[in-house]
Amino acid sequence: MSSASVEDDVPQLSAETFAALQEFYKEQEERDKECNAGIVNKSAIFEEDWQLSQFWYDDHTIEVLIDVAIKVVGFNGKIALVSCPTLYRPLREKSTNCEITLFEYDRRFAAYGEDFIFYDYKSPLGIQRDKADYYDLVIADPPFLSEECLTKTAVTVRYLTKNKIILCTGAVMADLANRLLDLKKCSFEPKHKNNLGNAFCCYSNFDMDSFL
Repeated sequence: MSSASVEDDVPQLSAETFAALQEFYKEQEERDKECNAGIVNKSAIFEEDWQLSQFWYDDHTIEVLIDVAIKVVGFNGKIALVSCPTLYRPLREKSTNCEITLFEYDRRFAAYGEDFIFYDYKSPLGIQRDKADYYDLVIADPPFLSEECLTKTAVTVRYLTKNKIILCTGAVMADLANRLLDLKKCSFEPKHKNNLGNAFCCYSNFDMDSFL
C-alpha cells in the first residue's frame, strides 16, 4: 500500500475542531502547572479521569445535592465531601460561609488549597485527629462498587461526621449501606453526565426527601 493511500485513511480534523482541541490541551497544561507549583485556584475545573473511577454528576444532581446540603447545615455549617469532587466548586460558589473540605485521592484537586485533604479509602483513618466528629454533614461517593470500598469508606464517614450522612452509590449496595451506616434509600436518584450502566441511588440517615 502506498504512503498516499495510508494518509487518505487517516481521519482528518477540521480547522475548528483542531483549534478547540489545542485550546483544551493548553488549558489542561496550565491547570497541571498550577497544581505542580502549588498555586491555589478554588475555581479550577477538572475533567473526569475514568482510570480513577471518576464519573461527574449531571447539573441537576449537583444542584439538588448542594441545595440539600446548605439547607441541612445552615449558614456556617461544616461539610465534608468524600470522593465526590464534582460538588466542591459549585458548593463553594453558592455557600461562601460554610467550611467545605474535599477528601480526595486525585492530587489535581490540591489546587483547592486548604480545602483539599488527600484521602485514600484503603487507609480509612489516615486523617487528622482534629477532624473526628467534626462535620455537620458528610457526603460520600465511594469510587468503586465493592464491599471493601464501601466498608472502608464507611469507617471514614463515621469518623468525620457529627451526625448527618448522604451516600451516593450503586443500588446493589443498599443492604450494606444500611448495615454499616444505618442509611435508608431516598427518592432522589443521582445521575451522571456520562450515563453509567449501574443503577445509582442516594442514601441518608435523615429524611433527605423532606429537604428536596
